[in-house]
Amino acid sequence: MRIINRTVIILSVVSLFADIASEMIYPVVPVYLKEIGFSVFLIGLLEGVADFTSGISKGYFGKLSDEKGIRLPFIKSGYFFSAISKPMMAVLTYPLWIFFARTIDRFGKGLRTAARDALLSQQSTKETKARIFGFHRGLDTLGAAIGPIIALSFLYVFPKQYVSLFYFAFIPGIIAVLLIFLLKEKKEPVSTLPAGNFFSFFKYWSVASPEYKKLVVGLLLFALFNSSDIFLLLLTKEITGSDATTIAAYIFYNLVYAAASFPFGSLADKFGLRKVFMLGLLMFVIVYAGFAFHPSTVFIFILFFIYGIYAAATEGITKAWITNIAHDTNTATAVGFYTSCQSICSLLASIIAGFIWSGLGSSFTFGATSFIAFSVLIYFLLSFRRN
Repeated sequence: MRIINRTVIILSVVSLFADIASEMIYPVVPVYLKEIGFSVFLIGLLEGVADFTSGISKGYFGKLSDEKGIRLPFIKSGYFFSAISKPMMAVLTYPLWIFFARTIDRFGKGLRTAARDALLSQQSTKETKARIFGFHRGLDTLGAAIGPIIALSFLYVFPKQYVSLFYFAFIPGIIAVLLIFLLKEKKEPVSTLPAGNFFSFFKYWSVASPEYKKLVVGLLLFALFNSSDIFLLLLTKEITGSDATTIAAYIFYNLVYAAASFPFGSLADKFGLRKVFMLGLLMFVIVYAGFAFHPSTVFIFILFFIYGIYAAATEGITKAWITNIAHDTNTATAVGFYTSCQSICSLLASIIAGFIWSGLGSSFTFGATSFIAFSVLIYFLLSFRRN
């Protein structure tokens, strides 16, 4: 059987173009919002609301996808909403409109994520799943590296032309949507869970397997202390004093992540998901411990290299692990339950990290995170040792 089939390739290229579009505007959104009169508080509120919308909707639409037994309508609609949000940011500058446009973008992510991961899962076996998710994450993350490069090049030629950049970002976004129309699917058996309200996906916990519960408990404990990557970039800027170096480190990290995702997926399929995932957690521990000591510029790039390895060894493999132990008729619900809870935990993690940084400094923040991650590593070592 061909491991990376046509559906996997198309979904991966779709993610590549969608991430190019998103990452083209991500670095300039705070600057643009400040120029049109947003305070730092409003920017933070906007991003918090948008990310919460994305997170909480993943579970609902994952369960709805399972109930309907279909994936593509959710994937198409999700990528379309994200694509159309780019030019919407440029049309009007009223705060409520900007909130609406940014939320539409994140709503699209919530709409498509669980259904897309379930469709990827359907294209694999348990023995090939990590490679498939690794391949997808590799192209997705490559887009995250290409997007900022395009944005920086565009703004170098056309300084401060943020509105034009938002319109330009619509092009790769709509290409992603059009590519999805090349896909077809067969209707799957419907969910075994009863229909319910927006939060009914939480009922999956009552029917989930003991292994799923153990896995999700560990993952969410980690997510509760794994703050946004923005804190790594803030400390990099603080140490180096250079915006260019900070952006270069971020692009470098994404390139390492993209290049390593499929190889680590292959390792996970061969040696076990748990072993590779735990290796990734160990890399995280090293990175955050290293940043706690305010490293030199050269060492910062070494740490970002290791951070790319951590991401490659955990992100796609987590999805592969979850879908391997989920019920076949509730795959999107299982993914949606985890990703919704993860998003809430990640939001809390960033708030917690911000408070700790403000009160005790960056060294304590990164040191404490490294210690918690090491504790989670011990949890996985003990909880899954018989597997």
